[in-house]
Amino acid sequence: MAQLGEAIARYHKILESDPYKDLEWANALQEQMKARHLITGTRPVTPVLRPHLITKRQYANLVKAAESLFGAIRRIEKMALGTPQLLSRMQLLPAEKMLAGVDPGYSFASVTSLLDTNLHNGSMRFVDYNAETPLGVAFGEALDNLFYDAPPVKEFRKKYPLTKVGGTRYLLTALLKAYKEFGKTEQPNIAIVEFRQPFQTAESPEFLVLADYFRSEGYNTEVVSPDQLEYRNGVLRKGDFRIDLVYRRVKVHEFLVRFDLSHPLMRAYRDHAVCVVNSFRSELGQKKAMFDLLTDETITASFPAAERKVIREFIPWTRVVAATNATYQDQTVDLPDFILKNRTKLVLRPNDDSADNHAFRGSETDEASWEKALKQAMRTPYVVQEETEPTRFPFPVYQYGSMSIRDLRVDVHPHSFLGKVQGCSSYIRAETPSGFTTIAGLAPTFILDAK
Repeated sequence: MAQLGEAIARYHKILESDPYKDLEWANALQEQMKARHLITGTRPVTPVLRPHLITKRQYANLVKAAESLFGAIRRIEKMALGTPQLLSRMQLLPAEKMLAGVDPGYSFASVTSLLDTNLHNGSMRFVDYNAETPLGVAFGEALDNLFYDAPPVKEFRKKYPLTKVGGTRYLLTALLKAYKEFGKTEQPNIAIVEFRQPFQTAESPEFLVLADYFRSEGYNTEVVSPDQLEYRNGVLRKGDFRIDLVYRRVKVHEFLVRFDLSHPLMRAYRDHAVCVVNSFRSELGQKKAMFDLLTDETITASFPAAERKVIREFIPWTRVVAATNATYQDQTVDLPDFILKNRTKLVLRPNDDSADNHAFRGSETDEASWEKALKQAMRTPYVVQEETEPTRFPFPVYQYGSMSIRDLRVDVHPHSFLGKVQGCSSYIRAETPSGFTTIAGLAPTFILDAK
């Protein structure tokens, strides 16, 4: 897109000019990020010195398509809950299936969610769905505010007006709407429940930023680990702190590795003693098998035309890996044989995001390794998906006090609150043969207004 390319070139030219090329402003920006807890581990949350830019038209198309897809996902979730055959295709653990049957007290399975999107020029592909709002909403909005007034961005805005896309207030509004539908009328105490890694001695920085925002809006909020929770006399607590509303930042399959269904959070949830957002029903959407059901036209035939159009145009063909036949482009194929013979255009993904199982990209895998990966996928819940070409843009990367221009992969995450898109975040990373890189994180995101 000419406008976007021209804008990026203009920004990079600003960075190369006085007074910006000495990078004093970049050093100051790094210190501001640290002061505001915008860090992951010991590094600032962004490794780049340029915002990711999205045109007004791109954003409008993204919102329209994403909201249609969120509607289709909600239909699938309702159908799966009422149809054992469909539910079994989701490959849930027994405990996940049991928890999905518990009424959360409000109508949405997922109050907050996002889509992993490849957005480039006139093309758009949704490659993943997450029934949660991970790193992005609070950090992304804080980054936007910080970069908006950074010296080179202020210079850039003289020619190219920018619009912020933050969504933190929409997140809080969605939480409170779910709480109201849950049937509670008093002002809630909010717990952000997160897992802490064995080496982690403090709360995650983004959750601290989010908790500070909730407090600034008048809501008592604490960041809590599951092992700090108690459930007595119908009240969920952390010490003396009564909890009315849980913003859940733990996945069930990870939770069950450490705890069981007698955990205080689980008992309080089943007793409707606490409002949990997202509910445990949202685990349906966490499964990559969701895209299997979405791209199965025998299931979606009765869906509204707008939803079927979005599925057809913007979702890659996906199937749960199994020794079975499948439909591909109106042809019936033997699925394992098809996977073996079409390696270069396919990706194998674990049904659950897990550190134990990895995705295999056929274009980056030799035949022997692909066959081995397929055997693993036949034993453990996996899906096969048509590969989507990643979106890449040049970014000024800041490392060790110097700047270099690197082509980075960009994934755009539109954020949904009660089915409505309110803002988005951008995750960028360098692509390496091993998959490991220190050049990864968020990029501030702005809508590029017409000149």
